[in-house]
Amino acid sequence: QVQLVESGGGLVQPGGSLRLSCAASGFTFAFSALRMNWYRQAPGKERELVATIYAGGSTDHADSVKGRFAISRDNAKNTVYLQMNSLKSEDTALYYCNAPVGRYSYWGQGTQVTVSS
Repeated sequence: QVQLVESGGGLVQPGGSLRLSCAASGFTFAFSALRMNWYRQAPGKERELVATIYAGGSTDHADSVKGRFAISRDNAKNTVYLQMNSLKSEDTALYYCNAPVGRYSYWGQGTQVTVSS
């Protein structure tokens, strides 16, 4: 059974940092072959794609987080990370890990990030 389990969220002051983790398990093929995404959803807003990391390690980041957030992966640990620096109040959201595989799309349960003084 495929599972994506996020962790690392919390309450942080503006300008602070957090690192989110997403541990994957249950895939029938190599984690290293997966494209992995981080999404976020703030209250009253649509879910937004934040960052993508491809099988070869190349990355894309949304304009709103470019230069502040960085997605990375450790294939030996079946884990993808989202390093978030210079956090702003508008980064407050529930952050989800996502793995699109063929016609399926797997999601974690989300981890809450709250940026507030």
